[in-house]
Amino acid sequence: MNVEVRLFATFREGREKKQVLTLAEGTEISEVLNRLNINVEEVSILLLNGIDGPVDRRLNDGDVIAIFPPVGGG
Repeated sequence: MNVEVRLFATFREGREKKQVLTLAEGTEISEVLNRLNINVEEVSILLLNGIDGPVDRRLNDGDVIAIFPPVGGG
């Protein structure tokens, strides 16, 4: 199955900002984070098809994951 991953802010450093990954059926979001060398504790917002939720959700073909680090500012 193919899943689109969109990375934001500092997660783009050394990685593509948008990429399509080919994964096995039943892959969890946490496995995608591992593959991209992103520690789950570093993730502030994680959206699957625009809906926030936990990293143990299973992915389906055509899903879109958006991953955001903590963002500061003022």
